[in-house]
Amino acid sequence: MKLSRRGFFKAAGAAGAGVAASTRPAEAWQSRAPADPLGCLVDLTRCIGCRKCEQGCQTVNHLPAPARPFDDLTILDRKRRPDERTFTVINRYFPGRRDERDQLVPTFVKVQCMHCQDPACASACIVGALTKQANGAVHYDVTRCIGCRYCMVACPFEIPAYEYRDPITPRVMKCTFCYERVEKEGKRPGCAEICPVEAITFGRRNTLLTIARNRIKSNPALYVNHIYGEHEAGGTSWLYLSGVPFDRVGFIDVPHRPLTQLAETIQGALFSYLWSPIVLFGMLSGIMYAFRNKGDRDTPEKGGGK
Repeated sequence: MKLSRRGFFKAAGAAGAGVAASTRPAEAWQSRAPADPLGCLVDLTRCIGCRKCEQGCQTVNHLPAPARPFDDLTILDRKRRPDERTFTVINRYFPGRRDERDQLVPTFVKVQCMHCQDPACASACIVGALTKQANGAVHYDVTRCIGCRYCMVACPFEIPAYEYRDPITPRVMKCTFCYERVEKEGKRPGCAEICPVEAITFGRRNTLLTIARNRIKSNPALYVNHIYGEHEAGGTSWLYLSGVPFDRVGFIDVPHRPLTQLAETIQGALFSYLWSPIVLFGMLSGIMYAFRNKGDRDTPEKGGGK
């Protein structure tokens, strides 16, 4: 039996209709951020650079002792980043402000995971080892991690670190938002609890935003009119107030659009549209194979008929 043009196109049309029905356009991206998670507001005008927050973090998370003791403030002479042994650091900047004695006034900046509302690291993780929790934490599940380190590439704030020193069971390391302590014990994060000048306020994100706006409104000469983290990367659970522009004290300029929106839109488009020709090609190949086999069965063997 030969495959006629009509038979082929009839089968191909059915296959195409099936593919079209099964490959709808990618759905519009939707934020999965919790409505009002917990967070922290860091007021840089209050921070004195004492490194107590580093000490509290090290104690709560059972991290290795630092190379220099916490009361050694000479370490502030160089800029640092969180790493696999240190989840938060304090950096010192001299953005140009001077006091009444014409001395440069330092600004101290606490750096840690921002715990984004729609975290790019969680979106990039192919095994779900990173997830945004209802309490605000971007939580890391070491039992799921396969060490691909896509999260390190995806993070706009360059936070996740990797235990390269551990060749057997390396982990991705970052601020945990004291997850167990906050979620199960009802306590504040270690850094917020130990701060001697109350530069870190812990609470619900919407409440923290209200506090920040009120501080700016009541003392506009002290603060720049910007709450860092309100919109950056789609919003973060860690928020900042400053007396100088944020770009002068080491803050990264990131888009307000959640980075997960772009990444997941691209992924959705790829899976929605690239699979269509693959599936269609496979179905057409199957149709041709079926017709060919049917034709072989219908063809009489040589010498077998009269």
